[in-house]
Amino acid sequence: MVGAMDVEDLRERAPRWGLGDAAVGLLVGWVATAVVVSFWVSAGGHEPSQTSLGALAAGEAALWLGLLGAPIVASRRKGSGSLAQDFGLSVRWTDALIGLPTGVACQLLLVPLIYLPLQQFVSKHDLEEPVRKVTDSAHGGGYIVLTIVVVVGAPIVEELFFRGLVLRSLQRRFGDAWAVVGSALVFGLAHFEWLQLPALVALGLILGTMAVRTKRLGPSIFTHAGFNLVTMIALGLSR
Repeated sequence: MVGAMDVEDLRERAPRWGLGDAAVGLLVGWVATAVVVSFWVSAGGHEPSQTSLGALAAGEAALWLGLLGAPIVASRRKGSGSLAQDFGLSVRWTDALIGLPTGVACQLLLVPLIYLPLQQFVSKHDLEEPVRKVTDSAHGGGYIVLTIVVVVGAPIVEELFFRGLVLRSLQRRFGDAWAVVGSALVFGLAHFEWLQLPALVALGLILGTMAVRTKRLGPSIFTHAGFNLVTMIALGLSR
């Protein structure tokens, strides 16, 4: 039997973070992005190409303030203090062997399959347009830095937030299935790219399933990286 002291101890050790922390993280990220990008553009004194790339870098850093800050603060103030224990931020070398090919397959096979019924209305160029607007302004070292941000930084930060904080918060309340679906929807909607929404949600379902089954973020981080890498290589070759 579990005594009163044991129950109280379990309550104290149970994580107290949840969907409220995720909502605050998103709000902080969005507001910070809007403020920083607006300031960057209004400051002037930049060439249009520099403004686009610079605004992206500044906006991404501001967004990460919320997406990265929320799990860190939640873990330290309401959890164990360990991102690995609270949100599964653990990476093994074998994760790359599984995740990278899966991400590439999602980009080359899953995405075309999703848009197959809409191929008369939605072209590949339409799907790539949001990213192309940014990559067209990046050259040389700028393109390399942008690739690192998209392929390395974004997967780590976004997986920690969406498959870590958001998914696990939903998981505690509604179970595995709803957590995977709910986190995928939040992931897709948070990008504000309505044409790309079906592909983003589909990717989110795969990433969420990985996170639930492995109880770690390593596989989903590398899958996310592989998915983004295909886009960056394709756009780089078409320049």
